[in-house]
Amino acid sequence: MKKRIILSLLIASSLFADAEIDAIKEQLQQQKEATLVMSTKLSSLEQKNTNQSASFSQNAYLPDMALILNMSAVSRDVENSEYEKAAMPGFIDEGEMNFPFNKNRGFNLNYAEVAMHSVVDPYFEAFANFHLHPNEFEIGEAYVQTTSLPYSLRVKAGKFKSSFGRINKKHQHSWNFDSQPLIYKTLFGPDSISDAGVQLQWIAPTDTYIMFGIEAMQGTNGRSFGDDSKNNLYIAYLKSSIDIGDDLSVLGGLSYAHGKNTDRKPTDIYGVDLTLREQLGSYSSLIWQSEFLQRNKELTSQRDRQAGLYSELVYQYNNNYSFGARYDCITKNETDLSAYSGVDTDNLERYTAKIDYKPFPMSRLRLSYTYDRSKVIGGERKDINEVMLSLNIAAGAHGAHDY
Repeated sequence: MKKRIILSLLIASSLFADAEIDAIKEQLQQQKEATLVMSTKLSSLEQKNTNQSASFSQNAYLPDMALILNMSAVSRDVENSEYEKAAMPGFIDEGEMNFPFNKNRGFNLNYAEVAMHSVVDPYFEAFANFHLHPNEFEIGEAYVQTTSLPYSLRVKAGKFKSSFGRINKKHQHSWNFDSQPLIYKTLFGPDSISDAGVQLQWIAPTDTYIMFGIEAMQGTNGRSFGDDSKNNLYIAYLKSSIDIGDDLSVLGGLSYAHGKNTDRKPTDIYGVDLTLREQLGSYSSLIWQSEFLQRNKELTSQRDRQAGLYSELVYQYNNNYSFGARYDCITKNETDLSAYSGVDTDNLERYTAKIDYKPFPMSRLRLSYTYDRSKVIGGERKDINEVMLSLNIAAGAHGAHDY
């Protein structure tokens, strides 16, 4: 009898447990169904909200930002105090050279650059570059650019680097060499043509790339222009590129700048550039880049006719290593050189060789040697030897540079 009672109790307990499990399962199933209904409703509301605000998504308009650091260690056989007084006959007087990069023997923090880019709306994008030199803040560029004009037109307005020539619009860290070509430094100074103004560019609707551009700028560049009575600088250029076969690309351009100098007389500058790029392999290439500039500058008491060029060859061995050599010189210097009587003012030239090592795309070490015969120091023509190791770091979102 007792065994039957115990067995009945066990069976009843088992039945109650099964019933409780079934009840919990039923509750879970109901919760799943309710969750599914709520999820479906939430998705519908989110889709509706997305459709209503498709024309503006805040995340899409957040700016890209990058920090660029450039520094160098320099060995030079001229004292810093002497180097600061260097002159280039006919172009730059003693003490007016201005060395923003690699100035001192020893160590240089050349600059920190903050670069920003953002899509403003469907019609404009904005760019800004802020240069932080030691004890100095500078707005390098700050401009807006159109994105959707018809007929392949594009307008830029603000403060920007002109597209005159081949390298004028490039920043120092994107040059193939750490020093500015002599002819650019003598005609435009370390910032090249960089000014407030407006630019219009048009790309021809052809299979061959053809671009025509015009610019109106304030013309504050004192080396060649500098009449501040009103905006005085006007620039025009024609650029094109073609591919020959599968591996060779040829880029060329013609540029012209017209403005008023500090004597309120006209200055005209003509430029021609040519770049050849041969793709040797997946990660290997050979680039030959050359540029010639001539300036005709009218002054109150004289007329200057001056010209110069640079030519550089860069061999990209692979993603990590590249090698290069550059020659630059002043080819014409018809001006008043009476202040340099007894000094050899011919053949102002410079030779540079370099090796680049890029462990990753955003960092670069560069070792270079320069033999400089372009400067006069203390009334004497100097032959200057320089060895430099530079480091460039780019952290953050930063757009690719033209080659």
